[in-house]
Amino acid sequence: MRKSNTAPGDYVEVHLTRKVYEGILLEAPEEEKSIVLLKLNSGYNIGLNKKDILEIKLIEKSKEEKSDIKIKGDSSKPNIAMIITGGTIASRLDSKKGGVTPLETPEDLFRFYPGVFDKVNVVKVEVPFMKFSEDMNSKDWQKLARVTGKLLNDPNIKGIIITHGTDSLHYTSAALSFFLRDLNKPVVLTYSQRSIDRGSSDANLNLQCSAIVALSDIAEVMLVGHASGNDDFCYAMPGTKVRKLHSSRRDAFKVVNSKPFAKIFPDKIEILRDYNKRTKGKVKLDIKFEDKVGLIKFYPGQDPDILNYYLRKKYKGLVIEFLGLGQIASKDSKLGWLKKLQELQKKGIIVCAASQTIYGRLDGLVYSSGREFLKTGVIYLGDMLSETALIKLGWVLGHRNWNVKEKMLENFVGEFNDKLK
Repeated sequence: MRKSNTAPGDYVEVHLTRKVYEGILLEAPEEEKSIVLLKLNSGYNIGLNKKDILEIKLIEKSKEEKSDIKIKGDSSKPNIAMIITGGTIASRLDSKKGGVTPLETPEDLFRFYPGVFDKVNVVKVEVPFMKFSEDMNSKDWQKLARVTGKLLNDPNIKGIIITHGTDSLHYTSAALSFFLRDLNKPVVLTYSQRSIDRGSSDANLNLQCSAIVALSDIAEVMLVGHASGNDDFCYAMPGTKVRKLHSSRRDAFKVVNSKPFAKIFPDKIEILRDYNKRTKGKVKLDIKFEDKVGLIKFYPGQDPDILNYYLRKKYKGLVIEFLGLGQIASKDSKLGWLKKLQELQKKGIIVCAASQTIYGRLDGLVYSSGREFLKTGVIYLGDMLSETALIKLGWVLGHRNWNVKEKMLENFVGEFNDKLK
């Protein structure tokens, strides 16, 4: 291989005998020094054996970009606040390692997306933590609710935008929906499936649409993101009725068993359904939460003895994803779940049933097995999404004096669709 004056982060051409690759040169791990790693323009990484390379030709040296953008006020525009928590939307490519790494300051985010200032004046930026969403837990949801609640009660702020990772975003949106009582202004959670330094990033449109929703009269906890794979418009989706249904598409989030609140274009908003309107009242925090709750997916042939783990660990409640309209094994003498669930409930564990089918609702009265589980005390949660059910169960159990069944079946923030057949 012909030597060249290149380093990780440089944009190069890698010449093989019959093919030339272009991309960003990456730093190879210690154990793979015989490999040249390259990030292609498509965003994918490839490894090339050094012995097959004729030449690495430098096209452009790496440039370490520095942020010189300051958050500037503009009193002619309405005020909003932003909360940055991490995730892909607050990350950029590490040109030496080939993966994404968190941004270091809020200014870094605004340097890539100055368009967020077109319609709003960002008067406050809070960074309560920087985490990828898979690392978040109930303590993070509570902390986020405290920060959000304080900003919502600031009379100079019209709405809140929260940037967040996608993988567990629907858990966070459900938690904030229950934690923020008497919501008075829009709370908009938004995201990016692709890091902000990529030309195909979805963050720009998502942020622009989020700013429009933050100024609207929709006093709800919402996810705002791409409605399709194109950069045309976004949906404002209810925080308790949304789920990530694709691992990589820009329109990964879909509303389940309900409708979006609105369709948002970069220059306008179209309302699609009823919503709670903004008020001049104060939002109240109710962040009590019981962590000893679990989510189980039933599958055919599953041994009910798995439930002994939750008994030993002193869990307070379980959400079990039932099949179909609300069935799991009940007849088999060894693999039936009926007796074990009776045992759990006698020992104080609350058991709720959610649907595996995603769309539609449970009805335990249709089949005899469902009726048997209903008689044991299992709480059938209709069309409530299982992730939302888990969050709600933890929240309800956090209130020691509440009637759990009564509260789990109460429609607090649109987690049930009462009109769904």
